[in-house]
Order: sequence, then C-alpha cells, then structure tokens
Amino acid sequence: MIKLTRRLTLAALASAAFMAGPAIAQDKGLMTIIVNDPANPYWKTEGDVAAATAKDMGYEATVAAHKGDTNVESQLIDTAITNQSKAILLDPANADGSVGAVKKAVEANIPVFLINAEINESGLAKAQLVSNNAQCAADGAIKWVELVGDGGNYVEFFGNPADNNAATRSNGYETVLSQYPDLKKVAQETANWDRTQGYNKMQSILQANPDVKFVISGNDEMALGAIAALKEANKLEGTIIGGFDGNPDAVDSVKSGEMSYSVLQPVAEFAAEAVRQADAFIADGTEPENEKQQFNCKLITADNADKMTGPFTMGE
Repeated sequence: MIKLTRRLTLAALASAAFMAGPAIAQDKGLMTIIVNDPANPYWKTEGDVAAATAKDMGYEATVAAHKGDTNVESQLIDTAITNQSKAILLDPANADGSVGAVKKAVEANIPVFLINAEINESGLAKAQLVSNNAQCAADGAIKWVELVGDGGNYVEFFGNPADNNAATRSNGYETVLSQYPDLKKVAQETANWDRTQGYNKMQSILQANPDVKFVISGNDEMALGAIAALKEANKLEGTIIGGFDGNPDAVDSVKSGEMSYSVLQPVAEFAAEAVRQADAFIADGTEPENEKQQFNCKLITADNADKMTGPFTMGE
C-alpha cells in the first residue's frame, strides 16, 4: 500500500505558515519566499535553494507555503508586506487567482519574482522564471514513444488545472503522441500533482482497463502513485511509465527500473537565479532583461541517473 503523505490542515497552515523561520538578521533586509507544498520534494527544493541563496547574499530569508490555496497565499503576501520585505519570490497558487496577490505586493512597492509557475497577466512581476514546459514535455514524449513503440493503449495523468504547467505539458505530449495514430489514450485523469491521487486514480483505471501498460504523467508524484497501484495489483512488470520533475524518489525509481525515465526540471537553477535577479533590482533597480524566462530540462534515464549530484541537479 502506498505510504500516504502527511499534510497540514489549512488551520495549521494559517497559524504556522512559515516552514523555515528567519535566519539571523542580515544587512540587506528580508526576502520572503512563498512556495506551494513542501511535502513535494520539488517545491521543498525550490524553497530551500532560494532561501540558502538569499542568506548567502546577505538577506534574512523566510520560506512559507500556500499549498495551492489562494486565500492562504494572500495572507502570506500580507505578512510579507507587513514585514517590509525587500522582495517576494512566489510560486503562484493559481494562474488567474494569484494575480490579485501579486498586484497587492506591487502596490506596496515590493518587487515580485515568480518561480516555477506563471500568472495570466504580464507586467506585474519583475520576472517569471519557469521550465520550458512545452519543449521539456515534448522531449519526454519522444523518449516515451521510443520505449513504447508506435502503438498501444496508454494513460495520461494531468496535473492541477489551475496551474498553466499542467495544460502546457499535456499539450507538449500531444504534439508528439498525436503523430502515432495507433497509440490510443484510454484514460486521462487529473491527479493534481499528487502521489496519493495518482495511486487512487490508477486503481480506478485498472478496473476499467486491466491490461493497460503505458503511462505518461505530468509529474513524478502522480507517476509514483501509479507505480504503487500497479505494483500492488501485480501489474508493474512490462510497463513503461514516464515522469516529469526529476525528484529524488523518481531518480531512485528510474535506477530500480520501475519508472522508465523522468524529465529533470532545473528548479534549483531558476530558484537561485530568481534571487540573484531580485538582489540586482534591490541594489540598483536593474530590471531583468525579459519578464518571461524559460529554462531547458534534461532527461533522466537508467544510463545517467547516477550523475545526479543533488536534488534536481545533474552533473555533466
């Protein structure tokens, strides 16, 4: 049985939102970092790297989590404003629903740098730093087809619909898979980036499609949930399962041969870069050259999984 991830209640989050308290006060002031859900190692790494980079550059840094709740996100922005943050780094909860929170910070003259996910309005955030999700997904789909072949029934796991990355990755898959008419999508399930939901949805899929062998997923957590369900049903052997993120559990799964590959998002790279750009703006008003910034991904396969040098970081 899959090990269920422990989650904070909303009440607990609202009363104790900060996952990592302030460091010893530094000369440059406070930088507030707001991520989604640190139970997911991707978002935990995002916060950890941004905070460490900010502290190394002389800032006090706090990391907080909204867990996809725009009300909590708004409260955390209020706290950042009250605490006179020099900048806010935000992984937005909702492409549309987070616009108001960003506006609120900007109206308080606090620059906002978005990481990992975008909002559906330009000109508010100083920068929006994300993976090149369309190309990264297409690269993953090419690898998936190489392993699956040009025919068969498959399942797709879709992320959180409020996050533009979910549709962008799904569309990236479709640009490749649509070229193979003998590949039949028998189910597309929304599992909101969550391992437990991936597990539950895969169980349901197997009831309707007991012989399905091929899975392509919008992130690793959903793929790992599907693997757990397949393993429990004694149906994992012979499957091809593609993930996305490159989280440590997925890397281990690739090494063990259970997950076929993952697409490594360079979250550690763009989280650190966002801090550097925020520092440049705070120091002398230097604006990023482009608001929308995309970072390329790498494939993690059995051939190179041992080259990981840290969470979401691969050596040459």
